[in-house]
Amino acid sequence: MDDNDPGRRVAAQVAAGGGLDGLHRLSETIEALEERRTDLVEELRRGRQATWEEIGRACGMTRQGATRRWAGRLRARSFGLAATAYQQGRPGYPQALIGSAVPREARRVLDLGAGTGKLTGMLVEAGLDVVAVEPDPQMRDRLAAAVPKAAVRAGSAERIPLPDASVDAVVVAQAWHWFDRATAVPEIARVLAPGGTLALIWNVRDETEPWAAELGALMHRSDRQRLDTAPDLPAPFGAPERLEIRWEHPTTPAGVLDMVASRSYVIALPEADRARLLADVEQLLATHPDLAGRDEIAVPYVTRCTRVRLG
Repeated sequence: MDDNDPGRRVAAQVAAGGGLDGLHRLSETIEALEERRTDLVEELRRGRQATWEEIGRACGMTRQGATRRWAGRLRARSFGLAATAYQQGRPGYPQALIGSAVPREARRVLDLGAGTGKLTGMLVEAGLDVVAVEPDPQMRDRLAAAVPKAAVRAGSAERIPLPDASVDAVVVAQAWHWFDRATAVPEIARVLAPGGTLALIWNVRDETEPWAAELGALMHRSDRQRLDTAPDLPAPFGAPERLEIRWEHPTTPAGVLDMVASRSYVIALPEADRARLLADVEQLLATHPDLAGRDEIAVPYVTRCTRVRLG
């Protein structure tokens, strides 16, 4: 061992004595260090203090490697910066979804990646015993205030703070695309009771409506985010059941602006670009023949749900 290598010295100290105890201590330390490294990368990128190439070099990897490793995670962690806009601008879900996403016999449900509680509140109102897990502290604070009857926990899909076989169903709304699926799938299976269900849910704007298509073109002119809203899941989950519900979300011009401002790719834009985009959306709302002069706007959505059962 190189005695001048601080990383090796720390590893040797943490794992002193070896064995399973040493391995456990070392694994926990590695996880904590990786979380701190991600925090540092986030600080550097948010403050525009370093390029991806510089970050990659500091971490012993290429620019492409650093981008692949952290860019998506940083976007996933960005929502707390726009928690108010998220709460005010994001739509809820159609009532008909609850009976399809959660089996009638389910009693205890985990809302994973619950955000500000858009779906959590509906689950509680349906009489379910709900645990809501959300990693972002600002989003979690909003969630706890909005849905006080839910048990709100800090955690993630990769580390769910629940015991084995403790819930009858897991729902994931607008969050599956942010998860590390290789870790999340076995972790979700762990907390589900035998025969339990997992429901993956997305709200997608219905851009067959011309003005909604123009709004989408504005929103995605710098970043076209493509989501797989009908994913296949590996074992131990069985064959998927699919559902689509078309509905409209009543909101206001200010609500549409909040919805746009809460998107991760908009949060990540430089301030000048974000201001320009929001101004262009405001102009669309004020001038489009289907929208001009309206105090209320019905935003068309398609809610897509994939439900699978634990085999």
